[in-house]
Amino acid sequence: MKPHLTGALLMTAAVFSAADSGLSAQSAAPADAPATIRCTFQPYSKPEILTDHLNLGGKNPSGGEIGINSLYLTRDGKPWIPVMGELHFSRVPRDQWPAELAKLKAGGVNVVSTYLFWIHHEEVEGELTFSGNLSIRDFVLEAQKQGLEVVVRPGPWAHGECRNGGFPDWLLKKPFRLRANNDGYLAEVRRWFGAIGKELQGLFYADGGPIIGLQLENELTGNAAHLDTLRTIAIESGMNPPLFTVTGWNAAEGARIPSTGILPVFGCYCDAPWNNGTRPLPPSPHFFFNRMRNDTAIGADLMPTNRAGRDGWRLPYERYPFATCEIGGGLESTHHRRYIIQPFDVYAPALIKVGSGCNLPGYYMYHGGTNPVGKLSTFQESKASGYPNDVPMLSYDFQAPVSEYGEIRPSYRLLNLMHLFLEDFGDRLAPMPAFDSTIPVKRDDTTTIRAGLRTDGKSGFVFINHYQRRSKLADLENVVFDTGSVVFPAIDVVGDIAFFLPFNMDLGGELLEYATAQPVCRMGDTFFFAAIPGVMTEYKFADGTREAGPIFQHGKIRIYTLPWKDALGLRRLGGELYSSRDCDLIRVEGDAPTVRPVQTGAYDARKWNGEKFTVFRIGTRTVRPVLRGTRMNQAPFEIPEIFAAELKLSGASQILPLTWWKLEAYGDPNGFVEFHEVYDVAQIYADGKLVADQYYCGFPWRIPASLLIGKECYLVMSPRDERIYKEY
Repeated sequence: MKPHLTGALLMTAAVFSAADSGLSAQSAAPADAPATIRCTFQPYSKPEILTDHLNLGGKNPSGGEIGINSLYLTRDGKPWIPVMGELHFSRVPRDQWPAELAKLKAGGVNVVSTYLFWIHHEEVEGELTFSGNLSIRDFVLEAQKQGLEVVVRPGPWAHGECRNGGFPDWLLKKPFRLRANNDGYLAEVRRWFGAIGKELQGLFYADGGPIIGLQLENELTGNAAHLDTLRTIAIESGMNPPLFTVTGWNAAEGARIPSTGILPVFGCYCDAPWNNGTRPLPPSPHFFFNRMRNDTAIGADLMPTNRAGRDGWRLPYERYPFATCEIGGGLESTHHRRYIIQPFDVYAPALIKVGSGCNLPGYYMYHGGTNPVGKLSTFQESKASGYPNDVPMLSYDFQAPVSEYGEIRPSYRLLNLMHLFLEDFGDRLAPMPAFDSTIPVKRDDTTTIRAGLRTDGKSGFVFINHYQRRSKLADLENVVFDTGSVVFPAIDVVGDIAFFLPFNMDLGGELLEYATAQPVCRMGDTFFFAAIPGVMTEYKFADGTREAGPIFQHGKIRIYTLPWKDALGLRRLGGELYSSRDCDLIRVEGDAPTVRPVQTGAYDARKWNGEKFTVFRIGTRTVRPVLRGTRMNQAPFEIPEIFAAELKLSGASQILPLTWWKLEAYGDPNGFVEFHEVYDVAQIYADGKLVADQYYCGFPWRIPASLLIGKECYLVMSPRDERIYKEY
């Protein structure tokens, strides 16, 4: 049988079950209309805000200042909600850094976080390198050029599905305990941190550079003294950003961290690829509002946050703003657990965390990547290296908002809706604490409204989620949200959707009592909203005026309501607003900054001129690349054992029957080709070098044509494994 091979361009427009615009007029309710569902919230109580208690924050030479209190971060004295996205510089080719960082910026991310995997830089003891694709200095400088600030994550232990958690093999053979305060290990840490500090000299916030944060270690849950020592060593090595962070998750009582000088950060995932089972897991608690920061092993079990450990320890959450570093931007499939990530698997938990009080959304991963291969070993986590999971040797795609090869996924567009809002209105949201709905929701509940409230007692935002991964939620009609100060008109909450609605929102001096549309951004005196699929759009102002039109003037301001699909295409690039339904636009900074589409081809786009959107054409028509495959009767070469091990994962002791294809690609090298065959593990070799691998997850494998064109290429795959958890 011949494989289904195509060079079709990826078109990832999100599909919604309700009307596109949501702008139709409200019709009269029939006599048999369903009963009203009234959603109220816990009463407002003003939070006690602690200040100057964490020994964090700092100034730069320009007079800028980053601060922190127990509820939110501040920037130049104003409340601030940064958006952080993870991209690993050593997993992305250096020549692609400008464009890939520009995609983060265009998606509303303003801080890039990145691991330094020790084994990538010093696989052989004494051969420490920061050159080429491993130049952390050049990466930070490029991030700054693209308008991003940086959080560096130097470990020393990092995890990140890297071999040994990022520790070099030679370090594991040393005669001392790792990740602990002993002279032998700390001497190696000082050498590692010292080398990084030298590379990053002059790039920290205090020097006028873009590095605003540094994460110490990762998932070290019970050694506050060691974390404190690592902070001291980092500072001694010249690394002293305004913010030091550590992962705060552990058991219910939270990780044991130093009492000052550290900000704990948290995470959530829509499933658990590290789970050792092959059965579906119970519904994730991260799809309803609960103000939970911490759970065991990231995304496994819902835990109370007020339970103390055996010795009375409990992480004092009330001392810290709710910050995250690992809101799952997707999942990395393990060999025994394969996933198909849907757009709302990413967006709904992110919106819920913000609606539950998170004032620093951080995504892991936001951009996928490709593992390098070492001189002595491959660099992925595997059972062979002592870990409970096998992950692909090369692919670290994560089904993230930006793929391993730089393609845009629907989750990117959804997240950008919220990021645009946080950029323009985050200073209003940050001081608002979160309050739960008075209607409890259980993990397996599919019929109860899921909502959360953030308010200052007068104004605020109602957050609504109507999505649960791998479950169908019942459509809810005639839902009324009562914030205690404003009662919204009844709306229907239907289909897969997550959104938020404002009340008593100051719009340039005009007080909006409520809107049944989602605020997105502001350009001058024009405020942009997104119409919610399935929800009738209505604006009511404090003067009693009601409006429902897509564009209208009210006093000194103008409201522009975009259909949901148009709002998904909004991008703020270089301070200007663009939109396109057909492509994703980015602006790559450099000597001649250019706005261009991510996808190859020519597209219609729109640019806001202060009064309206004007249409223009962008990109260049190209011929899609073509991939041809020929089934081979025998292997063209013997696979090196270091790579062959991956193809044996689905077998026991017997030799697996491998299938080989000779591949030939033609056409535009900037496009993508697809392989549609079913397999367990597949690898592609180009001119004798392993260039790509994949675990089959139920959808076509998309491959950059540039990896194949002009090269002698072969694809090898192992037979399908039925003993795994899969979603296809």
